[in-house]
Amino acid sequence: MNNELLTETAAQAARELLEAARLKAGDILVVGCSSSEIVGEQIGHGSSMEAAQAVFNGIYPVLKQAGVYLAAQCCEHLNRAIILEEKALPYGVRPVNVVPQPKAGGSFATTCWQNFENPVALEAIQADAGMDIGDTLIGMHLKPVAVPVRLSMRKLGQANLVCARTRLKFIGGSRAAYQPEV
Repeated sequence: MNNELLTETAAQAARELLEAARLKAGDILVVGCSSSEIVGEQIGHGSSMEAAQAVFNGIYPVLKQAGVYLAAQCCEHLNRAIILEEKALPYGVRPVNVVPQPKAGGSFATTCWQNFENPVALEAIQADAGMDIGDTLIGMHLKPVAVPVRLSMRKLGQANLVCARTRLKFIGGSRAAYQPEV
């Protein structure tokens, strides 16, 4: 897949997820991205800064225009730490000291670190929605309750694309009334 098509597909996925998840300014969308899987290699065995940059170039402007913050999940070598803009840091959450690299953090997290204004690393986050590109297992960084979101595409390059939104828990049983817009 060429990088222009990858950027266009990533942007379309971001737009569809923003709409389906009803994200608003100030919300956080976590992205786990295996550039290896995008280029058709096994996760962790074919890191591509070019593919990561192409995906970033598609997702980031769409989120920025909507006022939604991008949180990048690092790979397992950094215990799936999160890279986030400092201004999006949740109250009371303290950053950790690590700088992602392509082989320790992953190409996408490295790309985010290099492109964010003031990047920080966190051990964990509770995001409002998520995009899992290449089976990176982002569930640990989503608020409960996560709900699958089906987009018009199921792949980004050669990587599986799975998305989710979160919603408030329903409580109260069969007599309870709920807000349909939530």
